[in-house]
Amino acid sequence: MSRKKISTTIYVTAEQSDKLKVLHERTKVPVAVYIREGIDLVLRHYQHLLPGQLPLVDEPGKRGKEPAAEEESPKEAPRARSDRSTPSLAAEAQKK
Repeated sequence: MSRKKISTTIYVTAEQSDKLKVLHERTKVPVAVYIREGIDLVLRHYQHLLPGQLPLVDEPGKRGKEPAAEEESPKEAPRARSDRSTPSLAAEAQKK
């Protein structure tokens, strides 16, 4: 990620901080990279709630839900889960 970054403050639990430090020690990937990846995962998951232009043509294999279905059953905010295992960009960087 070579885009310009802005500074912000976040609060994490002591357990989250400890786990991120261990992850950093084992992988040598900065904690900030893992935090940015987590933010990217949330933004990707809730893309349908963000403003943006609708595609003019349906992309093959990427059919979304119909708008009426989304209005009837709003999505709830996610709860933090530490047991999720998702492939990360940091893991890919470590392979190189």
